[in-house]
Amino acid sequence: MKAIVQDVYGPPDVLRLEEVEMPEVGDDDVLVRVHAAGVDPGVWHLMMGLPYLVRVMGLGLRRPKVRVRGLDLAGRVEAVGGNVTRFRAGDEVYGACDTARGGSFAEYACAPEERLALKPANLTFEQAAAVPVSGCTALQGLREAGELQPGQGVLVIGAGGGVGTFAVQLAKAFGAEVTGACSTAKVDLVRSLGADDVVDSAHDRYLDGTRRYDLILDTAGRRPLSHLRRALAPKGTLVIVGGEGGDRWLGGFDRQILRAPLLSLFVGQTLRPLMAKERQEDLLTLKELIEAGKVTPVIDRTYPLSEAAEAIRYLHEGRARGKVVVAV
Repeated sequence: MKAIVQDVYGPPDVLRLEEVEMPEVGDDDVLVRVHAAGVDPGVWHLMMGLPYLVRVMGLGLRRPKVRVRGLDLAGRVEAVGGNVTRFRAGDEVYGACDTARGGSFAEYACAPEERLALKPANLTFEQAAAVPVSGCTALQGLREAGELQPGQGVLVIGAGGGVGTFAVQLAKAFGAEVTGACSTAKVDLVRSLGADDVVDSAHDRYLDGTRRYDLILDTAGRRPLSHLRRALAPKGTLVIVGGEGGDRWLGGFDRQILRAPLLSLFVGQTLRPLMAKERQEDLLTLKELIEAGKVTPVIDRTYPLSEAAEAIRYLHEGRARGKVVVAV
């Protein structure tokens, strides 16, 4: 089969399209004929091997242990393992691969049964591939880490990006009053998603404490915790998604997994990191909301498999309005 592979860490230029062996199907696996694969910041981190923390986490110290990149996928079931009971050949599914075993930028990919669900009936494969990583992250950030309640005020930072576009729609669906912070070029998009208010994130005035929120979902950048706390209600919750910026060793994860939880012990506000996982129960929740018309994936660009490197490069530039997808 054809797949996008890498043998060394580095920029998108290290990726190449190559013929590789089909993945082996384990007892708990589903083999999917991939029709589309989503692109998210995690793909860039795994490709670069940065911060070095990701290498220590078992993905390969000097070179990637797994050659095929990609995580999100949507396609048709080709075969199932002996323990799989929820799917059969021909089913249209969406979900995520296990990054420790193989990726989705390929004609075929294996995914654990518990990380797949039937594809929303009203989505194309390209639209469905945009959902799993970013949709699950937004859902878990709001509902679990953020413990969002109807009527609360929510600020979504990075509202025009992959996670942010889902978070705005989900927060509205859950009955919140939503403010989206995004770049000037994305203001109209975020407003069209149902945000009650939209602010330009190029200016930090929206974090000056004039307005305070019950929940802040920070999906972009590396703003100081002190700035974010100014805009947070005295008993509010800050949920930090991702670990962008920082040094080559910990990147932004020092703010997320070290400083925020430590500071939370000494203040009345709750500062939580989010390490999201793609789970079947969340994919089913997203499927229900999507089929009900309450959530719609936003896709900026779609690239062919041969141009997956360009897709990653474009996403990393930070200009994408919503998601970037690779069509296989």
